[in-house]
Amino acid sequence: MKRNFNIFQDWSTNKGYFKGQLVLLLFRSATLVKSNIILTVLFCWYLLFYRFFVEWVLGVELSWNLTAGKGLQLFHGQALIVNGNTIMGDNCILRHSTTIGNKGEIEFSRLDSPIIGNNVNIGANVCILGHITIGDNVKIGAGSIITKDIPSNCIVVGNPARIIKNN
Repeated sequence: MKRNFNIFQDWSTNKGYFKGQLVLLLFRSATLVKSNIILTVLFCWYLLFYRFFVEWVLGVELSWNLTAGKGLQLFHGQALIVNGNTIMGDNCILRHSTTIGNKGEIEFSRLDSPIIGNNVNIGANVCILGHITIGDNVKIGAGSIITKDIPSNCIVVGNPARIIKNN
């Protein structure tokens, strides 16, 4: 997925939720800074600010290495953790207390992190772990634990997650 460096690309999808707008504006800015070694050196202070403010103060862990498509939307961004090697498509929705990460089998590798398609709606308190693929247009119910691939166009709930409806 090609990175888009428009730092306001998520602004309209988070309309009415200033914290979401702020977190994603800061995230996109950090991604832009990390895209170039010269910018990284000049704005290393910003990366330190980002880590402190967004991760420690606001409680949202979105690594600047994360590849996320346009239109990313946050609801109640608190206790949200997304591994930096995760790849997310366009128009995804993330809710609070969600963890998207690796299993630690292949450290620091995209080979151990989830790939999430376009238009995926992720409920609160969801865990998505390991090298799995979630297809496009998927809805994941609150409290679900996903450790296996999910095909496109379905609704998934439970622990372990199971498909309850194919569209």
